[in-house]
Amino acid sequence: MQNAHINYDIDDFHRALLTIIGVMNHPLRDMALMRAAEITLDQVLFPLLVTVERFGPIGVVDLANRVGRDYTTVSRQVKKLEQAGLVVKKSQPQDKRVSELTISEEGKAMTMKIDAARQRLMNASFDGWEPDDVQALFRLVQKYAQTLLKQEEAA
Repeated sequence: MQNAHINYDIDDFHRALLTIIGVMNHPLRDMALMRAAEITLDQVLFPLLVTVERFGPIGVVDLANRVGRDYTTVSRQVKKLEQAGLVVKKSQPQDKRVSELTISEEGKAMTMKIDAARQRLMNASFDGWEPDDVQALFRLVQKYAQTLLKQEEAA
């Protein structure tokens, strides 16, 4: 059942989302996550590597949009990831002008360490929560994310 006619007051929800995004995107959080994962990586490259692993193959323009950075800046930063052997850049067969990034084996090994550290840190943040509440949160956030993706695709 759709409730498109309901005009929800989303102020608190929006504020909570901005808080989550702010915490998740904070450079100190990235540094803490890299320390917990026991990896060394230039801080500005960290979100790019994770995004390539999560959404790859991905074009540089899409990558730049996802991390909220200028295309030319991301293009330069991607070269550093390539030089470090963490991502691979390939031209698309149908259009050689368009290239896509994929995670390399070395990059995947690094993101696996990041994922394990994230799992430990995020699970600690749910101390004191009821397991059903955690699962409900996960389910509803995934549902909301899918709704947003559908709306973006339709636009």
